[in-house]
Parts: sequence; structure tokens; C-alpha cells
Amino acid sequence: MATTTLPEFLRARRERLQPEVTGRRRTPGLRREEVAARAGVSVTWYTWLEQGRGGVPSDDVLERLARALELDDTNREMLFLLAHERPPPRRHTPPADVTPALQRVLDNLRVPALVKTPTFQIVAWNRAAVVLFGDYAAMPEHERNMLRRVFHPKATTFLPHAEDMQRTCLAAFRVAIARAGATPEAAALVDELMATSEDFRRLWAENELHTHGVRPRRLVRPDVGELRFEASMFTVDDSDGLSMVVLSPVDDASARAVEQLLQERAPPP
Repeated sequence: MATTTLPEFLRARRERLQPEVTGRRRTPGLRREEVAARAGVSVTWYTWLEQGRGGVPSDDVLERLARALELDDTNREMLFLLAHERPPPRRHTPPADVTPALQRVLDNLRVPALVKTPTFQIVAWNRAAVVLFGDYAAMPEHERNMLRRVFHPKATTFLPHAEDMQRTCLAAFRVAIARAGATPEAAALVDELMATSEDFRRLWAENELHTHGVRPRRLVRPDVGELRFEASMFTVDDSDGLSMVVLSPVDDASARAVEQLLQERAPPP
């Protein structure tokens, strides 16, 4: 099947809309002049756009067309992909709440898993994460932040390769906040760590950028020794910025250690 084109997409979405009129209409959906009026563009230009002759619309015009055609987030993204071959700019909205369904996914995992915002604030976790990293529910909200934790002065006591962890987290953080858009929360976090961490200042100046990908991670616990994981990050659909970090043991010893911690710290019956 051929790839959908921008003219085809616009016509299909226009024809799906129900006009608020009385009486019968010969054609389905809205007329071109009605969409043009909604979007604040000329009828001629919109007609050309549906015919593949209108040139490349600006972001502002695409946003107005998205509203005129009553597009949801998925179709708005498709509109930008067809017109500009890139997703639309992120809207500056706070990350969505953790849904009960998302929490159930976490709770059904026997390996450590966390949900974070674009500013790496930890907003959900499972029992395996608690036995490995500590009780997030008992922590002040300020401390539930992955960047603050990896740039903490005592991070080297449990991270054998702290600088590698700091470097990869910071590079992924820069990508995350670029995608989410500048926010006062992100700016305040950067200012805080610039003022309190020499390591943060040094690594921030390197301007390294890359997504998280799958990363090896090593942790040291006095009670079970060294644990080896692969850290994977997954975007949470329809959450506007949330992502899930899952730490999968890479060897039998690490898997047994996680199970041991879960059993030793099992909640009372």
C-alpha cells in the first residue's frame, strides 16, 4: 500500500467531520471553505494544499489546521510528519499522572522498574526498586530525582562506575528536556546541580547528547555484593513525557540477589 500523502490525509480528515447544519448535504464532512474559515487561511490556499500545490505550511498554520480538523494527538503528530517529516513541537504541559494500569505493569515485574518525568523525577516504582534503592514513598519528594541521586557526593559508594552513570544520565536528560520543551522545573534543577556539584558542571560543559538506549549498570550492595543489570528505557504512550526504566539482571547471581532481597523484605502477611 502506498504511503499516505498530506493531501490525502487532509481530505480524509475533513470528510470525517460532521457539519453543524440542518438539511441534507450532497458531500460528506466539511467543505473546504469551512475548514479554511476555521483555520484562518484563504480558501484558495487550502484548496491548493489538498491538491498538493500549497507549499510547505508553517508550524503555526499546521497547529491551526489541527484544531480546525479536530485532530487528536496521534493525528496531529501525523499531520506534522507528513508536512515536515518530523513530529510537532512538544506542548508545555506537565507530565500525565501515573495511571492504575501503569502501576499494575510495574507491580507485576519482578525486576526493578521506575517511572520518571522528563526532568528525571521518579513518580512511580515497584517493590524490586524499593528493596534495591530504598523506599521512595518515605523519601522527601526533592530526593526522588535520578540526577540528584547520581550526582550525590556519596554516589560512588554504591555505583562502581559513577562517572559513566552520570555521563549517560545527563546526556539522556538533555535530550528529554529538549523534546519536552524548556520548563522552569528543568531550569531550576540545572541551576541547583551547577551550584552544588563540580562533576555536574564539568559534564554539563561537554554538551553530550544521546538517548538512553540499553546501558549496562553495576550496583554494589553490602548485603548481596555486586549486581549487574541492563537498563532499558521505554516511552509510556499517551502520558506526555513519562518513561519507564527497567533494570534487567544480566546473570544468574544478580537475578538471585534481587529475589533474595525481595524475600527478605517481603511485607508481613
